Formats: sequence, structure tokens, C-alpha cells
Amino acid sequence: MTATLVVAPAPPAHRDPRVLRWLGAYTASTLGDSVYHLALSWAAVRGGTPAEAGLVMAVSAVPRALLMLGGGVVADRFGPRRVVIVSDTVRCLLVLAVAALVLVAPPTLWVLAGIALVFGIVDALFLPAVGALPPRIAPHDQLARVQGMRGLAQRSGAVLGAPLGGLAVALGGPGVAFAVAGLLFALSLPLLLALRLRPLTGEAEKRNGTAFGDLLDGLRYLRGHRVLGPLMIVIALSDLGFVGPLNVGLALLSDQRGWGASGIGWVLAGFGAGAGGASLLLSVKGRVPRAGAVLGWTMTLGATSIGALAFVPRLPFAVAVALSIGLFAGLSGALCGALVQTECDPAYLGRVSAVSGLMSLGLAPLSFPLTGAAIGLWGVGPVFTVNAGVCALAGVHGLAVGAVRRAELPG
Repeated sequence: MTATLVVAPAPPAHRDPRVLRWLGAYTASTLGDSVYHLALSWAAVRGGTPAEAGLVMAVSAVPRALLMLGGGVVADRFGPRRVVIVSDTVRCLLVLAVAALVLVAPPTLWVLAGIALVFGIVDALFLPAVGALPPRIAPHDQLARVQGMRGLAQRSGAVLGAPLGGLAVALGGPGVAFAVAGLLFALSLPLLLALRLRPLTGEAEKRNGTAFGDLLDGLRYLRGHRVLGPLMIVIALSDLGFVGPLNVGLALLSDQRGWGASGIGWVLAGFGAGAGGASLLLSVKGRVPRAGAVLGWTMTLGATSIGALAFVPRLPFAVAVALSIGLFAGLSGALCGALVQTECDPAYLGRVSAVSGLMSLGLAPLSFPLTGAAIGLWGVGPVFTVNAGVCALAGVHGLAVGAVRRAELPG
């Protein structure tokens, strides 16, 4: 008579202690990030001209874009949990030190720029490592739900972080806001330290002797992958077409329509609600058959909504259109992230997440000056239409590549 070993099924993502610890740490870190950026922008505005404040805020983006590929290599070589803990610790200590400095004496713009530079370097390590963690904390069939939960955490950080930072600034100035951000980063550390990862096989064999060799190996893996390679093009095109209208075009459109700053807030609220709904839908649904085809169609429909936004004369209708943009763009973005998680070999996920982040965080901001200049030459409507065409091209590309179209999200 032989005994049969019964293995208990893994709990769903929303009940998995590992996932909940990771999600709590990620939410706290995202909130801290929002509060930090608001405090930095306020301190920079108080210490210089608007143009100088803009340069301080832009300083973080340069090292983050330049070093992110290296951050992916570091995450894969040393393990994403270790890299996330170290980078969040550095962010915590840096921001708390800034809080103490600001409370003693107002910092110069050079000091603020140096802080932003260090923060951007640490972000280049943090972001790929965060992207490489989900397969190490959840089973393969729960990764889509984890991605949806991550999207909800991102939206929560954006929605709650700005008011929290504004309240801290109102109560005690930027020094108090920096202190709040540092405490939020500190809150994530015990959750990360308590996180135990699922073992993965084959990682050691897939590392070369040098960091540069690892980087080339990851790029070759990505180029040869039937889904991930084309998916990077989809991500780049969609963000190039989407980010400019939302960040630059919306302000100019609101000014032309007479909606004012409150109008921008209402339109962004509509977008955020739609994007949050998309993340919630993926968290609940989990399994998406032919997810690549769904991705292509949602991008195409979202592109139609982006083009329509420039021709809506009244604010309530613009908010409704923004809601549809957020729903379709949020769903397509969440599907892109979930496909990266499920299709990629975990041994390469740090490097692949770095390339994905570079496609959006690195390339998309290039559309800011181009969008502003183009609107000055041709007006809002034609530029929004062109950007919508770029987003539609991303969707068509995803549908045209059969391997992407047939890709599925298990659940």
C-alpha cells in the first residue's frame, strides 16, 4: 500500500500572502513616489523660475532612461527581490535626508537637481526589478490577475498620492512632504523583507560571465521571441501616440475650449476611472483567450477615442470620451504587461521589463515637445488625429503579427 501525496492548489492571487505582501509594498512605494515628486516640484518652484523647476524635474528622467537596460541586467544577475529592497532602502534614506535638509534650510536648485539625479539612477534599478518579481511570487495562471492588481496599485498611488502630498505641503511645507514620502518608502521595507519567493529553475545556466554579455543575451532573446519582440514595437508605438495628447495636448485643448484647470482635472479623472476599471476587470477576469487579438482591438478603439477628444466641444462629453480612452488604453496597457509576464522566461524578465520600460518611459516623453510644436503649427484637431493614427498603427501591428494575436493569458 503506497501513500499518495496530495498537493494543495495554490490560492488565487487576491488571497495569496506572497502576492498581498508584494502588493502592499508596491502600493506604499508608489504612494511615496507620488508624494516625493510633488514635494520636489514644489521645492523647485519655490526656489527658482518655472523653467528652472522644469529642468530639476527632468533630471530624473535622463539617468532612468539611459541606465534602465543596465538595471534589468542587475535584476536578473542578483535577483529582483534583493535589488528592490536595496533600491527602496536608498530611496527611503535619500528622501528622509532631504526632509531633514529642507526643514533646516531651503535647498538650492543644484541640491534639488542632485537629489533628482540620484533618485533617477535608483529608479533605473527599481523599475526592472519590480517587473521581474511577479513570476517569483505567483503561479503562471495567476500572473494576469497580479498585473491587474498592480495596475490598481498604480492608479491608487496616482489618485491618492497627489492629495496626500498636497496636504503635507499645506501643513508643513515640502520638508514635511519629503518626510511623508520617506516614511511610505520605509513602510514597504518590512513587507519586502518578509517576502519569500517561489524557486525558479534554469536561471544560473542562462547567465553569461559579464554584465555586458548578459545584456546582449537578453536582447537576442527578445529579438528572437515570436511574441515579445513584436510586443515591444506595439508598446513603443502606443505610448508615443498616447502620452503626448494626454500630457501636453490636453492642457492646450482645455485652454482653447475654456474649460480651465478644473476641466483638465475632470478629464483626467475620467481617464483615471476608466483605467482603474480596466485593471479591476483584468484582476477579476484573469484568463483572456486570444489576449493579443483583444489587445489589438482595444488599442484601435482607444485610438478612435483619442482622435474624437479633440472635436468634443463640451466638458461633460469630453469626460465621457476620456473615460473610454482610459478604459481601452488601460486595458491594452494591462494586457501588454500581462503578456510580458506570461510569455517571458523568468530568467530574462528583468532585462525584458527594462526594454519595455525604456519603450514607454524613455521614448514616450520625446513626444512632449513634438506635440506642442505640432499643435502650434497645425492646431489641436490634426495633431490628435495623427497621434490617434499612431496608436491605431500599434493595434494593427499587434493584430498583423499572428503570434501576438494568438497569445493567451492563462487563468
